Amino acid sequence: MDPAIALLHELVAINSVNPSLVPGAPGETQIADAIAIYLRRLGLDVEIQEAAPGRPNVVGILEGRARGNSLMFCGHVDTVGVAGMSAPFDPQIRDGRLYGRGAQDMKGGVAAMIDAARVIAREGLAAGRLIVAAVVDEEYESLGADALVTRWRADGAVVTEPTDLQIAIGHKGFAWFEVETKGKAAHGSRPRDGRDAILRMGRVLHALEALDKDLQQRPPHALMGTASLHASLIDGGRELSSYPDRCVLTYERRTIPGESDTSVEQELIRILDDLRLADTEFEASHRRLFSRPCYEIAPEHELPRALLRAMTEATGSAAPLTGMTFWTDAAVLAASGTPAVLFGPGGAGLHSVEEYVSVADVIACRDALAALARAWQKKRGG
Repeated sequence: MDPAIALLHELVAINSVNPSLVPGAPGETQIADAIAIYLRRLGLDVEIQEAAPGRPNVVGILEGRARGNSLMFCGHVDTVGVAGMSAPFDPQIRDGRLYGRGAQDMKGGVAAMIDAARVIAREGLAAGRLIVAAVVDEEYESLGADALVTRWRADGAVVTEPTDLQIAIGHKGFAWFEVETKGKAAHGSRPRDGRDAILRMGRVLHALEALDKDLQQRPPHALMGTASLHASLIDGGRELSSYPDRCVLTYERRTIPGESDTSVEQELIRILDDLRLADTEFEASHRRLFSRPCYEIAPEHELPRALLRAMTEATGSAAPLTGMTFWTDAAVLAASGTPAVLFGPGGAGLHSVEEYVSVADVIACRDALAALARAWQKKRGG
């Protein structure tokens, strides 16, 4: 078995479900330990960085024999939950695909980048520095990437998210909002005494649906498509025979370049203001829970161009430049001064009950990353 696939098999077999998503899940400690042991065997210097209690990043460093350019490979090791899956941690290879939770998102990319480091460590790094970062919590708040950039920078980074072996030079951002509508509790038989918070939330949902339709009819971004939103969670009411005195909605707004936290929050403020004007008894409040910006790197930047050449050299195929609809840690790296692109193997089933990654793509990704590391160390002196 190819070393990258053997490593992938080992990683998928480890339960690393994010405990912020699934209370009681084990998190990343076991997989971090396995990666740290593997990187030390390759001869890399390894540091463990606590992004949060019990949430360790693993950073492996391979120093070149001379000063030169630095390159980072970065991937997250947490996964979403496994509800509905029959054997999420029993990796199986069928028809050129490796199945299991996290196989595509994104342990396939993590295995590829670590095995690329194995190849470079065996050859010897002539100049510069190669940093291999396995980080926690990307599936929730990216605590791992936030911690990583307090210690580590590079002249370029590849985040090995699943891109079907395309080079992604941008991705969407997101913002999470909470809306609460207020009613008045009363017995269900006394409509004059009660005010229904859930029905009033229906007005908010109707306005948000109209906004989403408008967003998706606007001219799309060339790489990322259109902005959008969806209602994520809703809760309200206390019992069947009572008017509900409150209803709480959380929704996600996906953003594209040209939009900001302030601009998307103003959309919600206008909706609530309009509803108050239409009904003086309408009561609602909102708050922004969390947000992350979208990200772009210029297509003419040396990093995507170098990776394109490396991909062609390693596989004989050119990888098109594209954008991703999902958010990634690349935005965190770039905000700290490390230019980044996305490049990883293909597959299907992200966050679904049947997830797999292409075995051939994992190997091709490994080969392209190794070719990039060879070329990148020669680009300029430190």
